[in-house]
Amino acid sequence: MAKLNFGGVEEDVITREEFPLSKAQETLKNETIAVIGYGVQGPGQSLNQKDNGLNVIVGQRKPSKSWDKAVNDGWVPGKDLFEIEEALDKATIVCYLLSDAAQIALWPTVKKHLTKGKTLYFSHGFAITYKQRTGIIPPEDVDVILVAPKGSGTSLRRMFLEGRGLNSSFAVHQDATGKARDKAIALGIGVGSGYLFETSFQKEVYSDLTGERGTLMGAIQGIFAAQYDVLRKNGHTPSEAFNETVEELTQSLMPLVAENGMDWMYANCSTTAQRGALDWWKKFRDATAPVFDELYKSVASGNEAQISIDSNSKDDYREKLEEELKELHDSEMWNTGATVRKLRPENN
Repeated sequence: MAKLNFGGVEEDVITREEFPLSKAQETLKNETIAVIGYGVQGPGQSLNQKDNGLNVIVGQRKPSKSWDKAVNDGWVPGKDLFEIEEALDKATIVCYLLSDAAQIALWPTVKKHLTKGKTLYFSHGFAITYKQRTGIIPPEDVDVILVAPKGSGTSLRRMFLEGRGLNSSFAVHQDATGKARDKAIALGIGVGSGYLFETSFQKEVYSDLTGERGTLMGAIQGIFAAQYDVLRKNGHTPSEAFNETVEELTQSLMPLVAENGMDWMYANCSTTAQRGALDWWKKFRDATAPVFDELYKSVASGNEAQISIDSNSKDDYREKLEEELKELHDSEMWNTGATVRKLRPENN
């Protein structure tokens, strides 16, 4: 374990130097890892574990589009691809990677296969943190752990294939065997993490739900829409409004932030841009801070969890979701974006 300084605060992290893949393989050599669900996180995590030499199988409902995707990804029915109950029966480690709503629905089936000494693995703290709402309470004689990659399963897989790693948090909720922590770290290395930092199930879900509704998705879309609309109503063309709102940020400036940080990005922009950004960023912080406070309280109270459970458990959830996503898809801003992306040099 390495002790690193993060902005003046020391924090323990685990890298591949302290816990190399060979150690992960040794830790998990007698385990059969069943990835249940092949949707958002399932493909990336299972394929990375497989490529890292772990004994992994996939459990998925058949027939389904996800079953077909698993077959197309190289999983072989009867060899390392099984229907869910058969995979659960074979597993010593159950990677429970279904959506939060689907986890609630399948829980009675999963629970009956969690015999003494097995491990239940999550990539989200939702089910355990909000157990009074989800009804997911594991038996006391199994390990309950978490590894949460800080990004989509698609990014996890892509970065793995590029020889890089997506950072992940890990946590131990229940250590029945005395080996839960080592298994969590080994699985974190196995799925392709860049480095691992320790958290709790509660802190993971609080930060995750806040981030998704905030800067990662909700807030950024809101800011994009607000700036784009202001430019358009003041006579700017769709192309100009989109380029100044989205394209320059995602294609030029955010890569600079990713390389060396926001301060370095500022230093590599014009002095006019620097002056304006330094004058205005605190105004945006102060304007949005009350919204983030309200958001965090809603997450911590369980309100956001209940909204998700109620919405995502409805029979017409997919249809309603498509309607809401269609609003984004059909907006002038994102239709403009589709055209702008086609004009990028790499697409011509």
